[in-house]
Amino acid sequence: MTDLRNYTLVTGAYWGFTLTDGALRMLVLLHFYGLGYAPVQIAFLFLFYEFFGVVTNLVGGWIGSHLGLKITIFAGLALQVVALIMLALLGPGWPVTASVAYVMAAQALSGIAKDLTKMSSKSAIKVLLPEEAQGALFKWVAVLTGSKNALKGAGFFLGGLLLARLGFRPALLAMAGALALVLVASVLSLPREMGRAKTKVKFSRILSRSREINLLSAARLFLFGSRDVWFVVGLPVFLSARLGWSQPEVGGFLALWVIGYGGVQALAPKLLNRGLAGGTPQGGTAAVGAFSLAALTALIALGVQVGLSPWLTVVAGLALFGIVFAVNSSVHSYLILAYTESDQAALNVGFYYMANAAGRLLGTLLSGVIYQLAGMTGCLWVSVALVTSAGVLSLPLPRGKRIAS
Repeated sequence: MTDLRNYTLVTGAYWGFTLTDGALRMLVLLHFYGLGYAPVQIAFLFLFYEFFGVVTNLVGGWIGSHLGLKITIFAGLALQVVALIMLALLGPGWPVTASVAYVMAAQALSGIAKDLTKMSSKSAIKVLLPEEAQGALFKWVAVLTGSKNALKGAGFFLGGLLLARLGFRPALLAMAGALALVLVASVLSLPREMGRAKTKVKFSRILSRSREINLLSAARLFLFGSRDVWFVVGLPVFLSARLGWSQPEVGGFLALWVIGYGGVQALAPKLLNRGLAGGTPQGGTAAVGAFSLAALTALIALGVQVGLSPWLTVVAGLALFGIVFAVNSSVHSYLILAYTESDQAALNVGFYYMANAAGRLLGTLLSGVIYQLAGMTGCLWVSVALVTSAGVLSLPLPRGKRIAS
């Protein structure tokens, strides 16, 4: 009963953080696009967010295993409050170079915050789930991951709405205040020892020595690079510049996309139940999902290339992309926990999400550059290449005994 209470508290903190994280991304993107920033400049605003996510996941798992997950959750929430206040202090009359550098620094703090909180929450599932209930792991992972992404989508919509109604600075301060309340509640409620390793782990062990975890992490890098190469900069700018959508409309569409994506993730165990014959995903499941995603993205790219309706290709096509991607992402999120021991969950999950952050960093950088050079079509073909690489890397993953779910 105590484990369930602690899991609920961790999940609530993660949900609160996720709302501000999604809103912040949309606030920054739409605010600076409205100021006339080019796609490459906007991409640079998010580079430190992704880069420091890589570093945080690599080191954060080791910190969590030594100090406990309560410390990493606290640090994540606190840093996000600082980042929001820091961005609220941005001067409207600052030179472009100074503004970009300042926002990149604030986004670096936000990136550290996001991945500390994410690593802690995902690790908590493995730590708090009783050994006799490991068959339900896929369902627990799917529910947390799906609900998180649904709330992140709601955050996108909230960000566009707050920007339109309150303006940039008041919106940031309002979110900082709300998240500070979540921070206080988490500090007062969670046990200090949660997630701490029984034996001390050397710092050199932050790099995984497990072949399956290394393969899955590499596949995760390319999988998330394939999404963000069109999602971070290319898609919002395309909707605004090519289709003439307003800020709330862009935020609303991306919100619905991510909410639907999260809903599919939560339902992934049921969607895959027949194909898995009542068992749990294996390495082959991840490979089939990646190759299916590559084929779908290639069809969307061809549709854009031959001049089909943007509504049919980009809007409807990428909605289908979200469904396939969501199921594949849930499979990955289950496999990393299935491949690790409870005592080493924070360490291995941290390493895995380091690869996840590296994929987002790659996709973010490519999104602005490729869109400026080759438009949405270029972004989609690069996405095909990246997700195909994820499929190839998934092929050697274990196809072991199925666990009844």
